[in-house]
Amino acid sequence: MSQPRFGRVLTAMVTPFTPQGEIDFDVAATLAKYLVEHGSDGLVVAGSTGEGPALTDEEKLSLFTHVANSVSVPVIAGSTFANTEQSIALTKKLKGTAVAGVLATTPAYSRPNQNGIRAHLGAIAEATELPIMLYDIPSRTGRKIAGDTSIALANNYKNVVALKDASGDLVTARQVKQALGSGFDLYSGDDGLLLPFLVEGAVGIVSVASHWAGPEFQGLIAAFEQGDMPKAQSEADKLVPSCEFEGNETYPNPMPSKAMMRAIGIPVGQCRLPHAPSDETLDAQAAALWNQVRSSRD
Repeated sequence: MSQPRFGRVLTAMVTPFTPQGEIDFDVAATLAKYLVEHGSDGLVVAGSTGEGPALTDEEKLSLFTHVANSVSVPVIAGSTFANTEQSIALTKKLKGTAVAGVLATTPAYSRPNQNGIRAHLGAIAEATELPIMLYDIPSRTGRKIAGDTSIALANNYKNVVALKDASGDLVTARQVKQALGSGFDLYSGDDGLLLPFLVEGAVGIVSVASHWAGPEFQGLIAAFEQGDMPKAQSEADKLVPSCEFEGNETYPNPMPSKAMMRAIGIPVGQCRLPHAPSDETLDAQAAALWNQVRSSRD
């Protein structure tokens, strides 16, 4: 397995807020350092888990800068939206923020065809010299990035170097990886599918549950690299409760992750609207799972 430029376990970091609803930059730095100390090789900031749609451009730029200057691992900036021109404008402003790359997401709601997706993502790639990680998450955007589209983007833009695949489509993931080879880094974007994605050539994961289970994800990847499939499967089995907890219809991501961070002792606050605040049930579930995770490490 080749050494990926962004790392093997990247956490899609939540954005901490004060009780007044402002970004808490000090807690963001504390959280970033905690994640790096507990299994994260890289961080994605202001993505969907980071409540990117609820942040202003100015808040994002400040958050990118603050987090990137707080840690030594690669920080990937969630600087793209459904609006192409707005995505280009914010991505161009990343110079000076010390981020290591850009998370370029399929435009949501508009549901363009593949030509539109290719043009949108290509325009973002042209706007920066930073490495680009494509992000395919049709459950949020309403459109999948076709395998041929990912391949064409990587072949036409030298800075398109990775794909976070949260589509669950292992066949297309295999197609993309086989076509682009070791120079292109495939990441699972679904915590529960890390092991199957590794089999298809993924180098790692962009994860939500790695907020609290980073060592377990690292253990799974290490076992797979060593060819120890029984151990890799055992590590995957340990992660099932965390994968189930990280989001559902009642408590969608990132509500559970923020509850877990509060249970751990990092005061990340509540989510901004349109996400609702947490409740006693979710907080109790987070505390119980955290105790289970800690006990499994003893």
